[in-house]
Amino acid sequence: MHAAALDTYRHRGQRRALVEELRRKGIGDERVLAAIGAVPRHLFFERAFESHAYQDKAFPIGEGQTISQPYTVAYQTELLHLSPGQRVLEVGTGSGYQCAVLLALGVEVWTIEYNRVLFERTRQRLLEQFQYRGAQLFCGDGSVGLPAHAPFDRILVTAAAPALPRPLLRQLCLGGRLVVPVGDEQVQRMVRVTRESAEGFAQETFEEFRFVPLRGAAGWAG
Repeated sequence: MHAAALDTYRHRGQRRALVEELRRKGIGDERVLAAIGAVPRHLFFERAFESHAYQDKAFPIGEGQTISQPYTVAYQTELLHLSPGQRVLEVGTGSGYQCAVLLALGVEVWTIEYNRVLFERTRQRLLEQFQYRGAQLFCGDGSVGLPAHAPFDRILVTAAAPALPRPLLRQLCLGGRLVVPVGDEQVQRMVRVTRESAEGFAQETFEEFRFVPLRGAAGWAG
């Protein structure tokens, strides 16, 4: 069934309330807020847990992973400074919710998930069940990116890295931005890196967050 048929007036009202909550918490990019307001987050939950969908909190989705808190999704997305038509690599597809928010902003998305079970579940949800278009989904080690599809205008990492993933930096185009939480496995700080030249990168550090670990050669398993 198409997503629109499962998105009720009540759900849309809950999203409007969520958007206002995010605005009060400091999210100021109206395009990002509009994307959060447009994407039916409850469709990324099991039906039994739908009552949690529009609370501003993370929630388990199985396989030791979570669907990120809406504030976190909005915060990372705002740091990207997206423009329609840009090429975006998302590392950590998870539930697919962040991917849907990116698509609502009019960008092209390449998204890669490390966990095979989550990948199969999310591919079925995004492409077949709810017919989201504009994303290419891959299963593999996202910490090393997708060099065959690089360069990217933006790269978003939705898991905690122990250090800046160097393979991802090399896949940014000139002027491109990488947003990634960096730290230990308990607490990380959000980092934004902008590629200024072939070998030059400018780094900015923002608020503290807590993410699941980034797995792979340039992550915690590497």
